[in-house]
Amino acid sequence: MFALDQRLQEDTVAIGDFPLCRLLLSNDSNYPWFILVPRIDGISEVFQLDVLDQQTLWQETTTLAQLLNKGLAADKMNIGALGNVVSQLHVHVIVRRRDDAAWPAPVWGKHPAQPYTEQQVAAIRARMRELLPADFIFAQD
Repeated sequence: MFALDQRLQEDTVAIGDFPLCRLLLSNDSNYPWFILVPRIDGISEVFQLDVLDQQTLWQETTTLAQLLNKGLAADKMNIGALGNVVSQLHVHVIVRRRDDAAWPAPVWGKHPAQPYTEQQVAAIRARMRELLPADFIFAQD
């Protein structure tokens, strides 16, 4: 059974599920920062996924990045899978703008996280409902 890493549970808001990945919003309003987590237990590296799941992970990552790039007016999309702190495989998809708090530096450790308000989360969920494909399954608000 799939279990989300405790740190990801504490630091994110669930948006919903693609066919393979859970989509999370990092609770840091400095940046529109999303995280995809394949719903497969015991995976810490992309190469541990079978070929079909690797392709699906990349397709879901690409789909999300394209939608966010256009729908949230990105200047650059940052995509990365580091896993040095949280070993559970997860992919960061971060909308970067020239006026964001860390531009042009990486976002990690640059500024303390600024948690979203409930109203901000509701607005992001509403925007994601407009952007994500019809087969995306949204989490309960």
